[in-house]
Amino acid sequence: MDSPEEPVRCPARGNCPVYLAMRSGTVHYTPSALGPALEGDLGEEPGDTDSQPPSEEGCPPPLGAVPGPWKSVHLSKGALAESPAREEGPAAAPLDVSRLRSSSVEIREKGSEFLKEELHKAQKELKLKDEECERLSKVREQLEEELEELTASLFEEAHKMVREANMKQAASEKQLKEARGKVDTTLFAEFQAWRESPTLDKTCAFLERVYREDVGPCLDFTMQELSALVRAAVEDNTLTIEPVASQTLPVVKVAAAVECGNTNTCALSGLARACRHRIRLGDSESQYYISPSSRARITAVCNFFTYIRYIQQGLVRQDAEQMFWEVMRLRKEMSLAKLGFFPQEA
Repeated sequence: MDSPEEPVRCPARGNCPVYLAMRSGTVHYTPSALGPALEGDLGEEPGDTDSQPPSEEGCPPPLGAVPGPWKSVHLSKGALAESPAREEGPAAAPLDVSRLRSSSVEIREKGSEFLKEELHKAQKELKLKDEECERLSKVREQLEEELEELTASLFEEAHKMVREANMKQAASEKQLKEARGKVDTTLFAEFQAWRESPTLDKTCAFLERVYREDVGPCLDFTMQELSALVRAAVEDNTLTIEPVASQTLPVVKVAAAVECGNTNTCALSGLARACRHRIRLGDSESQYYISPSSRARITAVCNFFTYIRYIQQGLVRQDAEQMFWEVMRLRKEMSLAKLGFFPQEA
């Protein structure tokens, strides 16, 4: 049976620097090219330092002839013999796990800080919104109070106006009743009789009184001939009054030899007046300039005849008393115009 193979020994064991270093316990230099050779010789027992290598055949070159860098290493004999090779895999795993754990903790802390900041911002914005809502709520309450006050004041003002109107109406009705009590019963009886069968015949008691007391005196001008023509035209509703035009009109002479075409002389009164209106009788082409006073007297009579014509045609929807008081007002206008009182625009 073959004997076990003996380990390869260093041929220069007696003079080998590595061997001497191992004997003394300190390695001063290590050639990088002798790594494999040293690995096989680490377990060799120390031998005779004076023995010579049997042969140089198959031995490694001397240390001085080995090219490569040399470095000084201080290593104990036990450490060199027992130092195991460094493993990269399993030994590095605990270090990576600890780093991952520290990174995870850091990420959680940063995430927590970020969430806290976002929560603080949201709370701040919510607080601002709450303040804005509270301010708007106060503004709304104030507007509602002002609206209620305004509504109450308007209602109060409206009720006040209604009360004042009712008081005025009551006062007017009272005055009307008092005036009606003072009315001449004869005049009202004559008007009431005429209203039952209205007519333009001046022989009835009502119109005969109005002609005698108001119409006749109001249309009684200095120029008698023209006055009669004007009165007939008013009764027939054929008289026309129009403003003065700029063109020259034909001259018409009456019995008193008054030039009617002169704008500075009234054709009815014969007085020197600024005439701003003229009259035309029926279909006649003759036109007569009249003064403001004469125009006011003719207009007052025409207004009276217009109203009684409306009553005759059934166009007035009033009771007898209201009609009577309107007739009295028109008679008053004729009396004032006859006395020379008339509006300035006439």
